[in-house]
Amino acid sequence: MFYNLRINIFIYYFFTTVGFLFVMYYFLEVLEFSDAYLLLAILATLAIFSGVFISKLAVEPFKNHLDNIEQLSKETLHELNLPIATIKTNTQMLSKNIDNEKDLKRLSRILSASSMLEQRYNELDYMIKTHTTKEINEDFFLDVLIKERIDFLQAVYPNKKFNLKLDRVNIFNDKIGLGKVIDNIIDNGVKYSQNNDNIDIVLKEKELSIQDHGEGMDENELLKVFDKYYQGDADSKGFGIGLSLVKRFCDKQQIKLSIDSKLNHGTKITLVFK
Repeated sequence: MFYNLRINIFIYYFFTTVGFLFVMYYFLEVLEFSDAYLLLAILATLAIFSGVFISKLAVEPFKNHLDNIEQLSKETLHELNLPIATIKTNTQMLSKNIDNEKDLKRLSRILSASSMLEQRYNELDYMIKTHTTKEINEDFFLDVLIKERIDFLQAVYPNKKFNLKLDRVNIFNDKIGLGKVIDNIIDNGVKYSQNNDNIDIVLKEKELSIQDHGEGMDENELLKVFDKYYQGDADSKGFGIGLSLVKRFCDKQQIKLSIDSKLNHGTKITLVFK
């Protein structure tokens, strides 16, 4: 597809250039045209029409390709929704009629896995919406969102203790995107606090702080922590893009982001909402 596109653009550009040279030659040598301004006006008009056609020739296949990918993604999402909901519903129903502890643990793992699939479903749906709509903000209670994310993360990190102090706070923001931000901050806190199980989460008025009690960072690391692909620990899992995504989201939503960290004493990340 793209190989043929390159050939078509090259051919059109080549013949367009030859055409411009021929027009100039015809006017200047054959007709002995002396009005330079009129000649420039004619050439500029031809250049504009040529530029419009070339841009259409170059962009249209990409647009069609992206539209097809978007349509396929939407259809795939639609098909995934039903089996995920079916697994969760039937697993919950089965757990009510089973007393065996081992079987209950197996069902619990199935339910946890289906919840993770549902989370990925929501994230893919969110990514499609961010590319197709300009405004996805909504009114919601931030404390409720935090509790929802903690319920999800507790299943992922069962040994961690999340200490919550949450005021009732209503905000207008991108709910799904902010949920991903909270997940990323907590995930980093867990990753770099292996020797301490406590994560403190405090929401007061329009300020949210997430504090771990792990390795912490020195001043040099603090300068790099929001850089894409930066990792304080080269041996840790992941690609080091979590906090760069957090920074980008906060900048877009005009959320004040600050980080306070001390080596061997943990890290505190604070978000201040408008």
